[in-house]
Amino acid sequence: MSIIHVVSVSGGKDSAATLLVALQRFGRHRVRAIFCDTGNEHQAVYDYLSYLELALDITIDRLKARFDQEIANKRMFIARDRRTRRAYHTRPVFDADNNPVWARDGRGNLRWTLAKDDGALYCALIQKTRKVGGGHKVRWSNRGKRRALSVLQPTGNSFLDLCLWRGRFPSPKAQFCTEQLKVAPAVEYQLGLVDEGHSVVSWQGVRRDESENRKNALKFERQAPGLYIYRPLVEWSAADVFKHCAAEGIQPNPLYRQGMTRVGCMPCINVNKNEMREIATRFPDEIARIAEWETLVSQASKRQAATFIPAPGITPDQASDHGIYSVVEWSRTSRGGRQYDLLASLIEPTACASAYGLCE
Repeated sequence: MSIIHVVSVSGGKDSAATLLVALQRFGRHRVRAIFCDTGNEHQAVYDYLSYLELALDITIDRLKARFDQEIANKRMFIARDRRTRRAYHTRPVFDADNNPVWARDGRGNLRWTLAKDDGALYCALIQKTRKVGGGHKVRWSNRGKRRALSVLQPTGNSFLDLCLWRGRFPSPKAQFCTEQLKVAPAVEYQLGLVDEGHSVVSWQGVRRDESENRKNALKFERQAPGLYIYRPLVEWSAADVFKHCAAEGIQPNPLYRQGMTRVGCMPCINVNKNEMREIATRFPDEIARIAEWETLVSQASKRQAATFIPAPGITPDQASDHGIYSVVEWSRTSRGGRQYDLLASLIEPTACASAYGLCE
């Protein structure tokens, strides 16, 4: 039984360094590089993958998730929707002293659920709620069916197809894009190798200082029989990563010199204010593409109010005020959005801007 080392390459600095470490230790014949194409990538990412293939004399396998069957199932569900129940808005109930009234089950027992406080589980009582208003029909209206079915077709772009199927964009609290577009295709590829009789070590470019969620990342762990995860960079810093790549003669992705702190989706749903401003200034076509996607996903959504950056509870009439272009305008402001940042307007689209000191 052979051991195959699979390196997930994103086009960013960490995965490039991880790939270099894997090749140095085990050579090209035992290493396979994979790229999970989300469909929401800048062209510079694809160009950088080609650069790595040429510089390292390797082939990077491109993986892409497909949602044709899911979209077909949703079309059938919408077309056949005959539900009769209604959905209601609710509000919490308080007693005369403004204390919460706790919900009870049919036997009079208090209802509760498991919740977390600083990572510790505890039993939280559920507050009683009361229906507000007359509610609305749950089923799709005939007009809504015609609207959604007119756009609910596979496009071949994984990110857009996923959002059309779900009828919404991902959000920080519902980041289904990572699981569906990156994790699932990579795991399917690796399990295919396991089924062929190989043991697989999945190499991931994860660093503990990247975020709070990764501060306890393990360097090595067993994920399934015959499948292991190895994170060689967990103790590295960003400076270590760039230094290692430079020592091996590998240039960083040019997006790092164009104001990007991360490389991957453009924009990512977790994009910060400065990055959004840089993207809008340097890559206006990417913003225009997202605006087109907002229109399509809104048409495929029952609520008709899908925005790339989450704006919960808005109506269809308010969607244009919360779409990607409004977020771009906000990114150009300062003082909490109260005034335009005059210095930001001086950014030259060709000027070097790096959070990692790469312009020096």
